[in-house]
Amino acid sequence: HDAVEVVEHMIPPASLAGVHVFFPDPWPKKRHHKRRLLQPAFVTLLTSRLAAGGYLHVATDWVEYADQVLETLAAEPALENTASGFAPRPDYRPLTRFEQRGLRLGHEVHDVIFRRRRSTS
Repeated sequence: HDAVEVVEHMIPPASLAGVHVFFPDPWPKKRHHKRRLLQPAFVTLLTSRLAAGGYLHVATDWVEYADQVLETLAAEPALENTASGFAPRPDYRPLTRFEQRGLRLGHEVHDVIFRRRRSTS
């Protein structure tokens, strides 16, 4: 199953305390951007599975993707940014091999952390 199928069909609404998406495929070529995981429709679906106060944490070493994620999550009315812009790297986030590779290549890592509003009214 892919992530969309799992979230849509196997995870009940408002059941998750948090979701981590660490170093998703950035699909760097412009013609492939539509393949990126964190598109508006999927963010809306993920948000529906978060409990009130639940969080969505994304980390990437592709600055353009980080900007897109920040913009996409900010456009979701049920979410609020926990920082003003990018978040500081939390101590709980593990150092992945993708992050290590990115750092070796001189990429800057960006964390984006949004929380589901307790009330959307």
